[in-house]
Amino acid sequence: MDLESGSYINPAKRQSWRSVVMLAYQSLGVVYGDLSTSPLFVYKSTFADDIEHSESNDEIYGVLSFVFWTLTLIPLLKYVLIVLRADDNGEGGTFALYSLLVRHARVGFIPNGQVADEELLAYSKKDDHLGLLNGDPSAPTGGAMTAPWMRRLLEKHQISQRMLLVLALLGTCMVIGDGVLTPAISVFSAVSGLELSMSQEHHKYVEVPVACLILVCLFALQQYGTHRLGFLFAPIVVIWLMCISVIGAYNIFYWNPHVYQALSPYYMYKFLKKTRRGGWMSLGGVLLCITGSEAMYADLGHFSQSSIKIAFTFVVYPSLLLAYMGQAAYLSQHHVIQNNYRIGFYVSVPERLRWPVLAIAILAAVVGSQSVITGTFSIIKQCTALGCFPRVKIVHTSSKIGGQVYIPEINWILMLLCLAVTIGFRDTKHLGNAQGLAVIIVMLVTTCLMSLVIVLCWHKNIFLAICFVVFFGTIEVLFFSASLIKFLEGAWVPIALSFVLMTVMCIWHYGTRKKYEFDVQNKVPINWLLSLGPALGFVRVRGIGLIHTELISGIPAIFSHFVTNLPAFHQVLVFLCIKSVPVPHILPEERFLVGRVGPEEYRSYRVIVRYGYHDIHKDDLEFEKDLVSSIAEFIQSAGHEQNGYVEATENGDEKMMVVSAGFRFHEERAVEPVEAPGPSNSKAMHSWPIPPKKRVRFVLPRSPKLEKGTREELQELMEAREAGMAFILGHSYMRAKSGSSLIKRLVINFGYEFLRRNCRGPMYAVSIPHASTLEVGMIYNV
Repeated sequence: MDLESGSYINPAKRQSWRSVVMLAYQSLGVVYGDLSTSPLFVYKSTFADDIEHSESNDEIYGVLSFVFWTLTLIPLLKYVLIVLRADDNGEGGTFALYSLLVRHARVGFIPNGQVADEELLAYSKKDDHLGLLNGDPSAPTGGAMTAPWMRRLLEKHQISQRMLLVLALLGTCMVIGDGVLTPAISVFSAVSGLELSMSQEHHKYVEVPVACLILVCLFALQQYGTHRLGFLFAPIVVIWLMCISVIGAYNIFYWNPHVYQALSPYYMYKFLKKTRRGGWMSLGGVLLCITGSEAMYADLGHFSQSSIKIAFTFVVYPSLLLAYMGQAAYLSQHHVIQNNYRIGFYVSVPERLRWPVLAIAILAAVVGSQSVITGTFSIIKQCTALGCFPRVKIVHTSSKIGGQVYIPEINWILMLLCLAVTIGFRDTKHLGNAQGLAVIIVMLVTTCLMSLVIVLCWHKNIFLAICFVVFFGTIEVLFFSASLIKFLEGAWVPIALSFVLMTVMCIWHYGTRKKYEFDVQNKVPINWLLSLGPALGFVRVRGIGLIHTELISGIPAIFSHFVTNLPAFHQVLVFLCIKSVPVPHILPEERFLVGRVGPEEYRSYRVIVRYGYHDIHKDDLEFEKDLVSSIAEFIQSAGHEQNGYVEATENGDEKMMVVSAGFRFHEERAVEPVEAPGPSNSKAMHSWPIPPKKRVRFVLPRSPKLEKGTREELQELMEAREAGMAFILGHSYMRAKSGSSLIKRLVINFGYEFLRRNCRGPMYAVSIPHASTLEVGMIYNV
């Protein structure tokens, strides 16, 4: 997204091959850091306690075979070849899949949705060309018959809609939990290499403080943004991948050139047959080899499909295979490892290279944490925009790419939780168990949502969706069972984190819906406004009065509450609704929906401003200009359609029209003379020069095409804008109705109200001048 122009263009379609290669290079530092550092702890976690060692290589070959096929089937086949195709106009992640389903099946819980939203270019974009099968997108497939009954099933039963939302929120919570656990295990595993160079007594006092110091520095760097960190971190990951590749190739040729035989799936069967329950439990360690795979999809909005695919297929994947094969080759000739280090990564590193490799590993571990932190920021922004997470401060760190964000509150909370689990566990095994469960739950959620996307969005045969969910779901359920059995050995952490996060999200979402339902039930009908006459029954003063409301029709209760107590208002009334639509970006020319509230002489308008969940809200001055320009454009084009103007919807009381903010007033800056002070003033007063006052006047463009009534209306709008704007905001207090259940009273009176008081205000309210703001308090009994 180009933030300067505000327009969105799919990066995959506009980038040259040089841009793709450059993005692929940057993605190594942001997306693949976590996946690249997994060799640090996979073998150590797999062989921790569950497998009895023997003199044969069956266990080592079996684990290598599991690692190879897991890397091939999950990151390469599932994500690179299939899931990455399900982008939501360039964006990825759990909520991107959910928003695709919301648009295609109308199963969302966004309360103020409109039929007009479905006319948006991004909303109505066809996704068939992204399907699993090549061919003509318009050609009918088996999914054309399957999709309607499945869509009706989801739309008819509200319980299925709630389950779909809970599934998306569960995946979101686990991504955030992964953002806590990945930095801890990555940095801790890298620092644990000090074991080989220090005695155990000294090592236990150094390892945790060093890891905590590195983690604090990592989170302190987040404010500088993904773009800068990508260029800073990418060289580190490239060096790390070269390092593990060279060491892996050396170990293969020096210790066991025949280790490639372990790539046969026969060794997986032999491994499970020999180790039985212990081998099954050890799969929780094997699972760690694909931690970070979800970041390929979650961070899609920061880069592009092509760049992420190229980086993984040609750089990351072969490097990881060489690293794991090299470790297996070394361990196959060293069945007894001394120094109480078991079989970690560093024992396979030649002794003379251990200190340089340790330094590179620590840097790479820091980079490995970046991908999940970036993904956490991105998915929380999506949740906030769609009303599923309390409002937080979102800082856009790039002027070119809209998806690159930084959230200060979340950053520091992640840091504190990360330090807590590092200090609390002090052990790679427990950290690995916790991270593994979080990762596999996210993958299971993606598999379930993806199977619905295949049918509802890509219109493919339901047989393909069943094959997808059965094939990948079986693999992931196997890993899930191996991770869940270690619940008491660290796997409880992501469950506890997700429970807290899910509670917060559900309370916020429930309270937001109840608030909107109260507004709808208590809105004033348009006939009330019409009965007041053109003067609206009270004094009209100069200026524009902006009444913010979540409603897309009718008169909000705060307006009637205000004018009942203070019978005066501005000469131009604008009922302003700023809402989010389940698409990543909305084109500027489609952003404004404008209509009249009442007859023309009332000078009352409704403006609905639509944003995607990755759009950037403009600052107050630019937003005011676009707002007034869109109203002027509507006035000029009212009564007839012109190019670029589409009648979007018609409800019972008003018509709305899609307009662009193309109308511009001419500004004239006049200098008003200031009278000099009289002789009674002191000399000190005379010694300070008084600058002349500058006054901005807005002049209508000279156009003979404007009719008299249109020109008068535009002239009045111009004069009102010159006089200034006043913002009327509702300040609501939620209370559960008398007779409500105990759970509802706890959720509304304590849970939602606590979150509302402690979260940030709406984005538009942050930049409004306080002198121009008037808050109207109301109690909502829901």
